[in-house]
Amino acid sequence: MLRAVGLILTFLTVEVFPALAQSLEPGTLPRQWPASGPECTPAAAEQWQVHAYNPDLYILRESGCSNYEKPFLYLIFGQDRVLLEDTGAGKTDVAKVVASVINDWSARNKRPAPKLLVVHSHGHGDHIAGDKLFANRDGVELTKPGAPLGDVIDLGGRLIDVLPIPGHDTASTAFYDRRTGLLLTGDTVYPGRLYITDFPAFVASIGKLVDFTATRPVAHILGTHIEQSRTPFVDYVVRTVHQPDEHVLELSRGDLLELHAELIAMKDKPTRKLLRSITIFPRRVLP
Repeated sequence: MLRAVGLILTFLTVEVFPALAQSLEPGTLPRQWPASGPECTPAAAEQWQVHAYNPDLYILRESGCSNYEKPFLYLIFGQDRVLLEDTGAGKTDVAKVVASVINDWSARNKRPAPKLLVVHSHGHGDHIAGDKLFANRDGVELTKPGAPLGDVIDLGGRLIDVLPIPGHDTASTAFYDRRTGLLLTGDTVYPGRLYITDFPAFVASIGKLVDFTATRPVAHILGTHIEQSRTPFVDYVVRTVHQPDEHVLELSRGDLLELHAELIAMKDKPTRKLLRSITIFPRRVLP
């Protein structure tokens, strides 16, 4: 019932802002992300899946053979700078992969490579392990997790809204790309187990995202992991490397509204609860 209400409200949001929704730059997402095969080899550990959402926005996924977390990274191009969200989890040359995408973009657009701004969805190890590969490089600005970024990042003709959303981690941050309507939510909202370390802060942050998206068109909500299977209410066990039947990456505002309603209903008594595409997973629950 809550999911149905959420989906209805999502459509109402698009109806209220039809001009904004129509002005969004479109893109495509795969129905499946083959992060790793049944067996891992050293070569498989170095492989990244690189998907062009559109010509100016790329989604990178680390191989499960490198790290079972299989995190997603996002690369967003503006006229002057390109933003990279997160640097991955495993022992793999993420900087080489990012540089390859940037060089291809530069060659296709017949212009010099833009400066790279590295930001983070939060400060956990599976999202910052590659930081050292970007440190002290010419043309690269590497920020720390939770570092002040301002309310808006201007990449040159492309504005990215910055939203602190603590609760999973004190440094958790969401990014909204005004050009595509993509809301990047890190480990705060994704198809899987939402680990909550500070429940009141997490509830407030989800409420903040609900309010923010009430006045802006949202094409998709994209997090940094997939742990859910395509079977509703069923997730993969922790440390699963091969996930042949995993959920799609994208969630909707309806999923966000459903999550918010469930959290509010818990009041000050956080409990673990399975939803269709999300598991609410407080670190501390009542006995």
